[in-house]
Amino acid sequence: MLAVVVSRADEASVHVGEQLRELADWTETTDDSRPDADGGGTVYRTDEVELREFDDWHLELDGVAGAFDDPDLLVFASRHAGETDELLTAHHTGNFGEAEFGGDAGQFARACPNAQREVVSALTEYAPDGYEVGVECTHHGPTSVGVPSMFVEVGSAEAQWRDPDAARAVARAILSLRTAAADAPRENGSRRHLVGFGGGHYAPRFERVIRETDWAVGHIGADWSLDALDEWADDDAEREAVLDGAFDASAADYALLEDDRPDLAATLERLGYRVVEETFVRETTGVPLELVEALEAAVTQVGDGLRFGDPATAAERRTDWTLVEPPADLLSEAAGIDAEALREWVDSNALAFGTEQSGTVVTGPFALPADATFDSLVSALAEILRRRYDSVEREGGELVAREETFDPDLARTTGVPEGPKFGKLSAGHPVEVDGDKIEPDRVQRERIRRFTL
Repeated sequence: MLAVVVSRADEASVHVGEQLRELADWTETTDDSRPDADGGGTVYRTDEVELREFDDWHLELDGVAGAFDDPDLLVFASRHAGETDELLTAHHTGNFGEAEFGGDAGQFARACPNAQREVVSALTEYAPDGYEVGVECTHHGPTSVGVPSMFVEVGSAEAQWRDPDAARAVARAILSLRTAAADAPRENGSRRHLVGFGGGHYAPRFERVIRETDWAVGHIGADWSLDALDEWADDDAEREAVLDGAFDASAADYALLEDDRPDLAATLERLGYRVVEETFVRETTGVPLELVEALEAAVTQVGDGLRFGDPATAAERRTDWTLVEPPADLLSEAAGIDAEALREWVDSNALAFGTEQSGTVVTGPFALPADATFDSLVSALAEILRRRYDSVEREGGELVAREETFDPDLARTTGVPEGPKFGKLSAGHPVEVDGDKIEPDRVQRERIRRFTL
């Protein structure tokens, strides 16, 4: 069940609450067990959603989930204040350092990474013309809510707080969460959740991840948040406890850093979390984490060039494979003839494969589906070679490529002078020397390349 918190102290929140009540058929009941100021009084319920109103500002509402009837997810309908013009935004709550605006220092509310992904998508769909949609870093309280939660906000000044179209967009986005799960499904002992570090208060890199991959983002420690942590923590142990808390409250085992922070990366890895780059996040989208882990162990890590092919992301994913090491000279020759065709075949047929130069050059090894064979790879490479060679045949343990090529020495013996006539003959055109017509085949010699398989 989705719990929605409306604060009477927040003008934008009140307007979102009004729009919520207009958008759905609600059943109204009276809760006399708690004061009206604390979520009692009139309670609004519709399919999988419960809405209550409170007098206090949202950031002061620690333990607010206790006012609701066993919610799974809680959303604070709120205003956003800042110099960011028309903006709809979402963020999780907590304090990396001192608690200046609610909650406790060094503590975090339980995030809802998957639900945040869904609400960002919904806000984008419903946003009025002129409004941008974004995510913010983790900031302010409350830090003890009781269930996974987030703020969904209208910003960034009075004109927007009073804009019925903006309030309606936020209300529609909130209602879209009525059956949303707070977290991504568990895979291989983990979830597709990241904790973000670095950057500014607004988080375009992490927003990009949310929009463009199947990973979700929990708590985000901006540069200023990490500075606040360093100022507040008395020692390394306290600092590490806060970092641990951010991962625990995000149900995450992975970290994504905005910029180069080797000391922070080393600390996170020592604490048992994997620090990944955006390349990892993008390349593993659609690939089961169990398969990612197995293929990284068998081939190489994504950061070192592992890339995934269509069989790893297809609807009927392949989880069994044969590791094949292509002959380096054969692979290089095929890439030199048609690198695009080589990549196309590998992408279509391999679960994963090694690359170099930021993923642009295929090197192998290849993890082929178990029912594929080394011969299928050889056949594909041979087909590419036929675009240059006259014949390509397999002879025993070799792939033999033959071509007729222009031989300058033969041309000289027939009296052809070096220069333009050499060029014509090498291009397959006859020339005339002292009245004698020289056909190209008279100055050609067979060139043979053998590739050991």
